[in-house]
Amino acid sequence: MRVIAGTAKGRALKAVPGMNTRPTTDKVKEAIFSMIGPYFDGGRALDLFAGTGGLGIEALSRGMEHAVFVDLERQSIEVIKRNVEAARVAERAEIYRNEAGRALKVLEKRAATFSLIFLDPPYKMKEMDILMQELADRGLLEAGGTVVVEHDADHQYPETTGAFEQTKHALYGDTAVTIYRYRPIEEGGRTQTEE
Repeated sequence: MRVIAGTAKGRALKAVPGMNTRPTTDKVKEAIFSMIGPYFDGGRALDLFAGTGGLGIEALSRGMEHAVFVDLERQSIEVIKRNVEAARVAERAEIYRNEAGRALKVLEKRAATFSLIFLDPPYKMKEMDILMQELADRGLLEAGGTVVVEHDADHQYPETTGAFEQTKHALYGDTAVTIYRYRPIEEGGRTQTEE
């Protein structure tokens, strides 16, 4: 695994030992960023089931200003800390060991908002559409923000859910990537964002 593009291009990233974490392959990571970027002019990212931190680190390398990494596993947190150091983005990263739902409550209390959110949970978790609604309800996603869901290719997420509209869906072997744009409606029925 490596950082594919940007300021940390080519830097090697460590994997989490054991079989519990399934890092996003370089091929899938490259495809994701070609769909959502490929580069960014600032903004804040949330890598919620961070694993190795590869997606959030790639976003920082490509121009995101700040990223928050959350994972429940102690080993993952240690690997993320090493990886952000290796990619020289540690000063723009916050790393927390927490369960996803509890992490969202903490972030809401801090009035954190994000323009890009990565949801790459264990494939047995198939309720990312419910989690996306919680992100919206807690005010964590900026209008026009992007949510990237990486999931089992056998599972299909809806084209629209709440104020989220699917913009891309792609299959890579047994992995699927579904990308949503958040389009909340403001009073008067107009969306808060322009394309």
